[in-house]
Amino acid sequence: MVIKTKYPPELIKKLEDMARQLRIDVVEMTHCRGQGHPGGSLSPAEIMSVLFFHHLRLDPKKPQWENRDRFILSKGHACAILYAALARIGFMPFEDLKTWGCIGSYLQGHPDRRKTPGVEMTTGCLGHGINIGAGLCLSAQLKGLDYRTYVLLGDGELQTGILWEGAMLTAKYKLSRLIAIVDCNGVQLDGTTEEIMSLEPLKSKWESFGWAVLDINGHSVPELLEALDKARASSGKPTVIIAHTVKGKGVSFMEGKAAWHGRAINDEEYQQAMEELKENV
Repeated sequence: MVIKTKYPPELIKKLEDMARQLRIDVVEMTHCRGQGHPGGSLSPAEIMSVLFFHHLRLDPKKPQWENRDRFILSKGHACAILYAALARIGFMPFEDLKTWGCIGSYLQGHPDRRKTPGVEMTTGCLGHGINIGAGLCLSAQLKGLDYRTYVLLGDGELQTGILWEGAMLTAKYKLSRLIAIVDCNGVQLDGTTEEIMSLEPLKSKWESFGWAVLDINGHSVPELLEALDKARASSGKPTVIIAHTVKGKGVSFMEGKAAWHGRAINDEEYQQAMEELKENV
């Protein structure tokens, strides 16, 4: 099926290719380290590609630029894909990805803003990203800055109460420069979100908390581009993009399986995964 889009084909291809490359990076990193969370790092590849290689206002040469956009990986266990994106955009040498998790490395098991260039907030304790993002938006208002804050959430994370406190606060102060993206892959550590604690009706929940809601295919680059442009143009309320994805996307034996939430890849699985990811390059 051909999707009509206003975005140039060359831009879409560039971002799709980068998403595939980020998945390759994730598989290589988790295999090399022998630890990590491959399933939830593979599902947001298109989201990360569109954000870091097209949408975010960043300058790796000026990491402390005051008016840069902020990105918070609230689902901090998926840091492999964040580190890959930061390296490929120029925040760190790409070869340093091999040191992830090693003693003395600035690449921690969860993102640490005190150690890693480009990481805006230390995360890992789920549910805090929206609250931190709201604080950053309020800070921008007080300082007269116009940067936006983007928060990537996991859907299992939406089962935490503190997240909804942050959602209420964000709506109360009409923080339209906060854009949340839910990596809605339907699977968490112990099973599906439907089995553990159903999130439905998810769209209505966010709307009842005072948010504008966009519901999209999280693996479609054109849909992501359009949703982020709509969110950026929104005023008067924050926006959440519910991006439907597949856990472990791109690696057949991982897709949709809770077992790959936090399991390392052995040598045989690594070979199969790399063959699948590279076959269409």
